[in-house]
Amino acid sequence: MHLALFLTLSGLHLGGWRHATSSNADPMDIRAYASLARQAERAALDMVFVADKLAIDSNYGGSIDATVTSRAVGSPEPLTLLSALSVLTDRIGLAGTISTTYTEPYHIARMLGAINHYSHGRVGWNAVTSVSDSEARNFSRQNHFEHAERYDRAAEFIDVVQSLWKSWQPDAVVRDRKNGVYALKDHISPISHKGQHFQIAGPLNIPQYQEATPVLIQAGVSERFSDVASRYAEVIFPVLTTPARARNFVSDFRQKIALAGRNPAKVRILPGCVPIVSETDSLAEEFQAELDALIHPLAGLTFMSGSMNHDLSQYARDELIPDLDSEIRGSRGRFLPLIADARAKGLTLEQTALSYARDLSFPSFVGSPATVADQMISWVNETGIDGFTVIPPNYPASENIFLKSVVPELQRRGAFRQSYNGKTLRHHLEL
Repeated sequence: MHLALFLTLSGLHLGGWRHATSSNADPMDIRAYASLARQAERAALDMVFVADKLAIDSNYGGSIDATVTSRAVGSPEPLTLLSALSVLTDRIGLAGTISTTYTEPYHIARMLGAINHYSHGRVGWNAVTSVSDSEARNFSRQNHFEHAERYDRAAEFIDVVQSLWKSWQPDAVVRDRKNGVYALKDHISPISHKGQHFQIAGPLNIPQYQEATPVLIQAGVSERFSDVASRYAEVIFPVLTTPARARNFVSDFRQKIALAGRNPAKVRILPGCVPIVSETDSLAEEFQAELDALIHPLAGLTFMSGSMNHDLSQYARDELIPDLDSEIRGSRGRFLPLIADARAKGLTLEQTALSYARDLSFPSFVGSPATVADQMISWVNETGIDGFTVIPPNYPASENIFLKSVVPELQRRGAFRQSYNGKTLRHHLEL
């Protein structure tokens, strides 16, 4: 299988940062991120992955107060972090999240292109559309773009970035000192793009890294996401809650890839998972219960409000969660099934939010290293996924137990590589 590590100093579980075993590392400490990335590199993981959001959520109650009170907030800007990690690591892939809604293609093509040079071809970019009005208000807009429009923009954004990288042919730079020719003019071309969202002349002002272009990643699960990702993505990070849903999604998505004229075997599907690992199954279950007890009552509500782009403070917490199909303007693919399941089970809004705060709808694999390895291997065999994006529930003060115990167990069983056999992220992912 292929494995990516979600790079976080607070963890995914919304009570994880409060646990006594969790590190108090400064969320802006590059040394802590470098230490974790190097641990993942020693374990031969495909890549580390940096998530991003362009605001502190203010969707719950109209202010940031509840958000900053109830959960850990703040994280480094991905491209600056990856730039530093490109010279602090040697082999592991480095992927970061980029909003196609609130950035410009030329900036991104240039910055990612530069980091790809620094890292010698180890870069991946997770092209997302952002989710909330909180983000829009930081970019001179009162409201976030609607779902269809932001995916249309994302598709054009990706086209432009890839065209800019291709504006330099691989052999453009010749450095002919004798004749005074640095680059061949016929091998550097404008892109002259004129589209609905962007009008960009080009060419890019740096050459592409010849051995490997950055790997395109997309995260989501909605129909509109699948339409765009089937045409462009090389790796996807979907939210798949059960093996049955994962199996259906994988089958449908690979069919869409084929219909788009691409090879389905050349796209990696790496859904998120939350491993809660301890020496024994019972100790892991106790640890999970300890984490759950530390969830602030508002943590899930504020996170859900931000990701849904809908203020949940207007509903009674102790009543059945309402049908919000027509209200969700953010991450629809994640929350429509979550709410449907919660209503079918008769859960209140507060119960739903507390459940969501545990895992953000990702499957949790709870147990000893052997048990967690069993669950991961079973998912891969049953569903057709290619591996996982591993999201730690918390950032431990000691070394990461998943990397120190579960990965060796997977290696012992022949389910994961022992070492790298290439130097670029494309090599690691077999792309």
